[in-house]
Amino acid sequence: MPALPIALTAGEPAGVGPEIAGKAWAALRGELAFFLIGDPRHLPEGTPIAEITAPGEAAEAMARGVPVLARDFGAPRVPGEPQASHARHVVAAIEEAVAFVQGGAAAAVCTNPIHKKALQDGAGFAFPGHTEFLAHLAGVDDVVMMLACDALRVVPATIHIALADVPAALTRERLETTLRITRSAMQAQGIARPRLAVAGLNPHAGEGGAMGREEIEMIAPLLEALRAEGFDLAGPLPADTMFHPEARARYDVAIAMYHDQALIPIKTLDFAGGVNVTLGLGFVRTSPDHGTAFDIAGTGRADPSSLIAALRMAREMAR
Repeated sequence: MPALPIALTAGEPAGVGPEIAGKAWAALRGELAFFLIGDPRHLPEGTPIAEITAPGEAAEAMARGVPVLARDFGAPRVPGEPQASHARHVVAAIEEAVAFVQGGAAAAVCTNPIHKKALQDGAGFAFPGHTEFLAHLAGVDDVVMMLACDALRVVPATIHIALADVPAALTRERLETTLRITRSAMQAQGIARPRLAVAGLNPHAGEGGAMGREEIEMIAPLLEALRAEGFDLAGPLPADTMFHPEARARYDVAIAMYHDQALIPIKTLDFAGGVNVTLGLGFVRTSPDHGTAFDIAGTGRADPSSLIAALRMAREMAR
């Protein structure tokens, strides 16, 4: 096991986070060390728990139960029913995890799913999602959300905004920043010359301007400028031909223009095992690529595969 453990946040207690945390411990206890920042009372009944007082105790505690840095969230957990009083504790767990990794006590941050409306209602949460909040905590202006599984890595250039707002938000500066951060992150992971495939915004990548001019006026000129710097770029490409097996073999990362253009293919390829990775923070952050799943919370049916993959990816990236 690595010397430093991974800090796992509680996420929304009413969701499946407590359940998949216990299942992930059962699968990984002999492989890697992590600790949960949350209320141990929220873990399912019968889950082995090893309360700790500091991250450094996590590796030893893994043999006994889920290492939990215990925090009192006040109200009990009611599966499927978010409690307003939990919201500030959910936010505090994220802040604490980031502080641990920035202070050298943890190797990486892995975040259980949150429910943004519950945080807005209960804690005045002012961020569209985890990614933007983590950028705020890291003190950086620009980050990139990457979704990854064994078959695909994909990055959306715009994230949590309405589809109608995408064309205005998709500026040359934003796309260039996305490409630069993605390339640098892949180089840091050992890919010396990352191959990036860039989708068009419009159907058929605009079809020569017949279906939109963003490709002609902004995307293609930017790609040409970056190729002159040594970037390995393909595109702009029609998004509907980028994700079959032969196409995926030609690139390391696909760059999509908006949320669903990126997330539909990866969730189709590996719904249970996809991992959300934030690039550009200055520390490693991963998360399961699914939500709180209120509809199955408390039933024991939650699949821990994505959290297990996220913890493993956090370990590998931290190394």
